[in-house]
Amino acid sequence: MNKNNINKEILRLSLPAIVSNITVPLLGLCDTAISGHLGSEMFLAAIAVGSVMLNVVFWLFGFLRMGTTGLTANAFGAGDDEGVRKVFSRAFFLAIAAGVILILFRYPLLELLSAVVGADKEVEGFVEDYFLIRIWGAPALLGVMAISGWLVGMQSTFYPMVIAISVNIVNIISSFLLVFPARMGFPGVALGTLISNWVGLVIAFLCVLKLRKGQKVWCRRGELLEGDGLRRFFSVNSNLFVRSACIICVTMGVTAAGARLGTLTLAVNVVVMQFFQFFSFFMDGFAFSGEALIGRWYGAADRGMLTRYFKALLFWTAGMALFFSAIYTLGIKPVTELLTDSGNVREGVEGMWIWIAMIPIVSAWAFIYDGFFVGITDTRRMMWATITASGVFFLLAFVRINGEGIRISVEDNTQIWSAFLGYLFMRGAFLAMAWRPSLRRRMQLAESNR
Repeated sequence: MNKNNINKEILRLSLPAIVSNITVPLLGLCDTAISGHLGSEMFLAAIAVGSVMLNVVFWLFGFLRMGTTGLTANAFGAGDDEGVRKVFSRAFFLAIAAGVILILFRYPLLELLSAVVGADKEVEGFVEDYFLIRIWGAPALLGVMAISGWLVGMQSTFYPMVIAISVNIVNIISSFLLVFPARMGFPGVALGTLISNWVGLVIAFLCVLKLRKGQKVWCRRGELLEGDGLRRFFSVNSNLFVRSACIICVTMGVTAAGARLGTLTLAVNVVVMQFFQFFSFFMDGFAFSGEALIGRWYGAADRGMLTRYFKALLFWTAGMALFFSAIYTLGIKPVTELLTDSGNVREGVEGMWIWIAMIPIVSAWAFIYDGFFVGITDTRRMMWATITASGVFFLLAFVRINGEGIRISVEDNTQIWSAFLGYLFMRGAFLAMAWRPSLRRRMQLAESNR
């Protein structure tokens, strides 16, 4: 396969994934926009707090997408259709079971998250309503995550894009109809999103059937709990679960550190984080390609093709990092003006331009190497890389050593962003250094299993 075909394959998988990533925030944006027209800022506050609480829960289950992609891509590359069906069945039933457990424990979960996230007394009731309605969509939402991961592993990011766009369209229409024509008010916002979750699951199943073209989807009941494959499934996903927990802690740590410096710094960091998140939408698209393509050729035990795609994906990563760094350097002022009309916030964001310009260059490698390691299903290394990098973040962000000894303090915003970029750099660097020995060991294992 020549370079042009390799690049076409990378773009075939990356571009739909990027579109899917960009549509994801629209779910929250839709709820926010409709709530903003209900006549009280309390509804907007309730949406903000309720969304954060739900995101914390669902981010912990990100392994359902990543782990399923890697394991499916391995089975696909090996030509193991039975393995493909086993991964699908295990991931789907785990997602549904997890969703049902979340529903059963919704009240203690709500109490715990309320204590962690916090909300003003006047909006607590609205937050509770929003959370307790949306949580009934947990099985569907987690099921869609698992199916989307499986579809990417089957070398298709087009179908996950269809699912994401469809969910957003249904969410916008159903929420609007329930809130205004049906006069349900604020609960209609949550109910509309709940409906979109379950419609999304139906659409996801239709995509699976379309992809399979009459082939079997499920494995036999007895195969579902078979030994080695099941142990590997849970080993891969448990490591990713711990990794997700660490990432959530770091994200919340950035917010907590900013809060120590006051409302203005907190507002500045919200805007700066938008630059990181926007870049992540694009880099995640190439990381998805890495998961699918590296996973496929690892499963096929084809070291030559794996190396070609590895090098091509690194080239795209470097290009994306330099491009976004240049855009952020040149466009920070107009973008900031688009995001806020507060003069103080704008001034604070523009004063952080060097850190914003460094975000793509420093963070790109963490994204792409995550994709590579998911592809070869070495999630243990990913877990330890994230644990180590998280430790670096909290040390740099909160710990100060001087003549008086060790103390916990946050002195300025550059300390926070130095810590966050240090965390991202450590994740990428740790995985880059571990890549060759890990690949050598995993390829020997793949070759011995064929």
